[in-house]
Amino acid sequence: MSNKNKRKDGVVFSTNPDFEYQFDAEEAPETLAPNQQDLRVWRENRGGKTTTVVKGFIGFDVDLADLGKMLKNKCGVGGSAKEGEILIQGDHRDKVLELLVKAGYKAKKAGG
Repeated sequence: MSNKNKRKDGVVFSTNPDFEYQFDAEEAPETLAPNQQDLRVWRENRGGKTTTVVKGFIGFDVDLADLGKMLKNKCGVGGSAKEGEILIQGDHRDKVLELLVKAGYKAKKAGG
């Protein structure tokens, strides 16, 4: 059976005509205002390449993606924003930190 046909909620069939499955919807936390965010800017090696990582964002994935897009555009490089982290290709820690502070975020360098 392919993965697209597998159900992940655990219910396959019920004979009860009044049965309604209750989904456990994970609620994403509200996006905090920039001055309430406490972001950390890291430099890491991923896959043998240097990457700038912004961690600590609290909020919706859409807002994370918007912030990531702004940082990627200002740095002129690629990257991604997922799972609460923004990945920027290359070592742009100082520039990312400067951009975040100008945008009103509380941010500081972390790591080595």
